[in-house]
Amino acid sequence: MFIDTHAHLYHNQFKGDRAAMVQRALDAGVKKLFLPNIDKESIEAMDALAEAYSDVCYPMMGLHPCSVSEDNEVQMAEVERLLRTGRYCGVGEIGIDLHWDKTFLIQQQDVFRQHVRWAKEMALPIVIHCRESFEETIAIVEEENDDRLHGVFHCFTGTPEHAERIKALGDFYLGIGGVITFPNGGLAETMAVVGADHCVLETDAPYLAPVPHRGKRNESSYIPLIAAKLAEACGLTLEQVAAITTANAERLFAPRNA
Repeated sequence: MFIDTHAHLYHNQFKGDRAAMVQRALDAGVKKLFLPNIDKESIEAMDALAEAYSDVCYPMMGLHPCSVSEDNEVQMAEVERLLRTGRYCGVGEIGIDLHWDKTFLIQQQDVFRQHVRWAKEMALPIVIHCRESFEETIAIVEEENDDRLHGVFHCFTGTPEHAERIKALGDFYLGIGGVITFPNGGLAETMAVVGADHCVLETDAPYLAPVPHRGKRNESSYIPLIAAKLAEACGLTLEQVAAITTANAERLFAPRNA
């Protein structure tokens, strides 16, 4: 059994074959699909998918850093309201993104910190986006860290040193996706050093499809391709990686007492 801990399966790219895509995932042994939110525009489609597949798809709530702007009060009020309904399994996708623009770095930091505090209050995991912002992101997590805080660094592409800092936080995981299959990505070599003990699997579908589907639409049925490359890098069997990452994902998203 596998778990896809991060997939935007409500995206319009799946509009024509969403049901078939979910079935392909199930047929591939991917039995749970976790859905991170982006912003107010994605909530309705995400919730509808989670309702249609309530035993397979599990939604989260948060404001993606690329959707953070100068004034985030209205969107953040709605995120908080929805989180307090108890319908969501995590706080995400949240964090800091400095790939495209650094204009709203201060706002991204403030919004991220508020999400982290809600997660601690509600005993929910955080799902962290840290594209070209590892230092800025982990600094806030280290500052806010306590025995209530737990989560995953989504789409981990860092160094062994970055991985050790994440492990040192305690209850945190590395989200390993399609990048590990990229020949020049460097992630397979990193994971050979780091090991799989703190890993969960993810696709980030419809983005970052693994080889041999690179450049095409990604989907959750490709999780075994990612798992196989992680197994190869770490000197493990596919079955061992499935067991380790599934147990980690179950622990990450297991309900906790607030």
